Amino acid sequence: MQEKKQIIFKTPDITKMQEVVINNRTKIYIAVGADPEEARSRYQARQDAKGKALFAPKKAALA
Repeated sequence: MQEKKQIIFKTPDITKMQEVVINNRTKIYIAVGADPEEARSRYQARQDAKGKALFAPKKAALA
């Protein structure tokens, strides 16, 4: 009989991280030495990619 291995997930301590304000409702936390402008641009790029479709829809054929 095999025993299940417990998954231990340790949450990061945000008191030791740097806060980056994206807008008045959104804040992200990054490492202390990291560049906040790069983090902001990477966050925006991920959010923009969420709304885009992976494949372009097919156009209707004209008959």
